[in-house]
Amino acid sequence: MGKPTGFLDYEREETRAYSVQDRIKNFNEFHESLLPEERCKQAARCMECGVPFCQSGMKIGGMISGCPLNNLIPEWNDLIYRGNMEQAYKRLRITNPFPEFTSRVCPALCEKACTCGANGDAVTVRNNEYAIVETAYKNGWAKAEPPKVRTGKKIAVIGSGPSGLSVADRLNRRGHSVTVFERSDRVGGLLMYGIPNMKLEKTIIERRIEIMKTEGVEFRTGVNVVKDISVEELKSDFDSIVLACGASNPRDINVNGREAEGIYFAVDFLKSTTKALLDNSLKDGTFISAKDKNVIVIGGGDTGNDCVGTCVRHGAKSIIQLEMMPKLPDERAENNPWPQWPRVCKTDYGQEEAAVVYGNDPRIYQSTVKEFLSDDDGKLTGAILVKLERGENGRMTPVEGSETEVKAELVLIAAGFLGCESYVSQAFGVELDARTNVAADHGSHRTNVENVYVAGDMHIGQSLVVRAIREGIDCAREVDEDLMGYTNL
Repeated sequence: MGKPTGFLDYEREETRAYSVQDRIKNFNEFHESLLPEERCKQAARCMECGVPFCQSGMKIGGMISGCPLNNLIPEWNDLIYRGNMEQAYKRLRITNPFPEFTSRVCPALCEKACTCGANGDAVTVRNNEYAIVETAYKNGWAKAEPPKVRTGKKIAVIGSGPSGLSVADRLNRRGHSVTVFERSDRVGGLLMYGIPNMKLEKTIIERRIEIMKTEGVEFRTGVNVVKDISVEELKSDFDSIVLACGASNPRDINVNGREAEGIYFAVDFLKSTTKALLDNSLKDGTFISAKDKNVIVIGGGDTGNDCVGTCVRHGAKSIIQLEMMPKLPDERAENNPWPQWPRVCKTDYGQEEAAVVYGNDPRIYQSTVKEFLSDDDGKLTGAILVKLERGENGRMTPVEGSETEVKAELVLIAAGFLGCESYVSQAFGVELDARTNVAADHGSHRTNVENVYVAGDMHIGQSLVVRAIREGIDCAREVDEDLMGYTNL
């Protein structure tokens, strides 16, 4: 380690966010990097803790604690402190194929398990990772490294989200020929159209894709597997097929008035904004707009927050965000000790922005929609909300007489997902589990169909980008082993 007393000598300092009033004027990323000497101090806070829970990636209390990729965090923190950023990047890339993604969108499970955080402020691991990878691009260290030998084996990867890209990256580096099929017009899946630009600018995805193309990965966009190319063709042309189509079946809100015009799934809303932003700089009429509308966002998770932040930038008249569950405590409860994931209330960027613009936190806890209201033309005009309480069976149930009516011209449903889309799983003949994810033996990515594998959210259900990347890495290892009889991945 670089400085034994670093965690005592220096306070935690994160990258500085631009003011709310400045950043809501556009859809750009809005954090300013620390100077190199300041970053060295932050890396110096990484202590010789003996057992680095930050890189453990184990389940504690039913939730992941530490990095699912097992990133070598203490090692590259020491290298940052010593000023050896190139070596830090090499160490980072051993475990993480896409640090430019995780350093922007990961909720930093590593930091929640950091030993410094047990009795103080955790090390700025995610910010340190960001500094490493961006320095690598700036200095030309992040470059294509095509395999020197090809195996002659061909793999089709269906879906170009984080798990699909991870599978493709690992198998291509092994020397296999990989073709990635993506039904959208751009590569990236969830990364491209499910995460707003202000969290992950799309040029960041594109520069990595260009490297992968140079390394030999083939990307075929606008191809909807099953509809545009048959399963039989894929099985005939490829030695192995990896399904990485995500958990893209959104959970609906089935109440009276659901058919009203003005109600959308969050993923469709976010995609329309990002696509219009990339295609035509958000010209009117080409995306679902929240401008001058009263907006209800149903769902209190990350996607709901992204909808809030996007609506603020559109110029919404008002925004409320409904959360079915009670507000979490502001600090860890006694039954939620370190290094478990902290089940505490967090205010994310969208909620922070809405509070500044509209004067109050948009979240309304223990509430849901009982009915949608519309005019004679079928256009949404409002909703009837109802309070919820926990019943004897542990479920949240409506409170009689608690109904209130609110105005709304736009409703965004961000209530999660219910597994994969059935047309793909049915066409390939793969079995599903009770949660409608593609079934595989515990710890495996092999499906019931020979030479067909599954990875990412399609396998484990809706989860984090970092877990999807790990899924891809593990799946690639199995594919390689089955093709070659052994694996060095």
